[in-house]
Amino acid sequence: MEQQMHRTAFTTRDPAEGLAVLDKVFAVREVRRSPCGDFRMALSSAGTGPLRHEHLRLGGSSAAGSTDGTGVVRVGHVRNGVLTATSRGDRFARRGPFLFPGRPFSSRWEDLDLVTVSLDRSAVEAHARRLLADERFRLEFTGDRPISSAMARYWTATVGHLGRDLLPHEELMRAPLIRAEAVRCLTTALLQTFPSSFLERSRADADGSSAGASGVRRAVAFIEGHLEEDIGLAEIATAARMSPRGLQTAFRRELGTTPMGRLRDARLDAVHRALLAADPGTGVTVETVMARWGFVHRGRFAAAYRERHGQNPGTTLRA
Repeated sequence: MEQQMHRTAFTTRDPAEGLAVLDKVFAVREVRRSPCGDFRMALSSAGTGPLRHEHLRLGGSSAAGSTDGTGVVRVGHVRNGVLTATSRGDRFARRGPFLFPGRPFSSRWEDLDLVTVSLDRSAVEAHARRLLADERFRLEFTGDRPISSAMARYWTATVGHLGRDLLPHEELMRAPLIRAEAVRCLTTALLQTFPSSFLERSRADADGSSAGASGVRRAVAFIEGHLEEDIGLAEIATAARMSPRGLQTAFRRELGTTPMGRLRDARLDAVHRALLAADPGTGVTVETVMARWGFVHRGRFAAAYRERHGQNPGTTLRA
C-alpha cells in the first residue's frame, strides 16, 4: 500500500485545547500546570507511513504530566527550555538526542522547544528482523543516549536532512522511492545509534558468513531487476540468501563496493538512460527524473552523476 504524506500545524493559547492535542499526539495525560503564567503551544508535524517528525513549543507556566511511551519509539532533542523525565526511579537529563522511555513515565517541562522523531515500534522491530534475517528477533533498547558522540552527530544530521531537505518539499515527497528511503534511512540510523539488542546481535554476528561469487551474482541480478521498487540491504541480502553483513563483506571482496553502492550506481545508470530518452520540450526536468529514481539532493546527485557518466545531468538531457 502506498504511503502518503501527512502534515498538521496547530497553535493555541487555550490550555484545554493544547492539553487535548498533547494527549492525542504524545499520550501526555494528567497534566499539572503551575498557576502562575499563561499557556502557549505550537505544534507542527509531518510524516509518512510509520514515521513522524514533530516540532513542539510549549511556553508559559511550567507543567508536569504522565506519558505512556508503549508502542512507539520516539527520539527527542531539546532546542531550548527544560524537559526532564522519570521512569522506574531513574532520572534522565534531556540534552542532545535521547530516547524517550518505551513505557509509562512522568515528565516536567518549562518554556520547551522540542524536536522529536517517532516511529511505530513494530515497524522498527520488523526492519531490525529484516536486517538480521531473523524473524524471531526481539528488539529491546538498553540505553537512552547514543552509543558515541560520533553517532549522536550522525543521528542529528540524519534528522536535520529529513526535516530540512525532504519533508517540507511536497513535490519531492510524492516520489514513492524517496518516501520509502526516508523511512528506511531514519530507522536504520535509529538502530545504529542507540544501545539495543540489535547492536548486541550485530556485534555477535560480526564475523558474518563468507560468501562466494554466486551470492553476489544473485544480489546483482536482484538489484537490476528491482530498481524501481522499494528495496534496501535487507531485501537484497534475502535475495542473495545471505546475511546483510556477510553480503557486504562479499561485495567489498568481489566488487570493491557495497550492495547499496551498487544499487545507487544502477539507479544512476537508469537516470542516464531516462535523460537520454527524454524530450526537454515536453517539460521533463532533471529534478523529476532524479526523484523518480530515489535521488533527493540535487548537488550530491549531480556530483555522483558526473563521477559515473562524465558530464552534468543537464547536459545529458539536452543532448
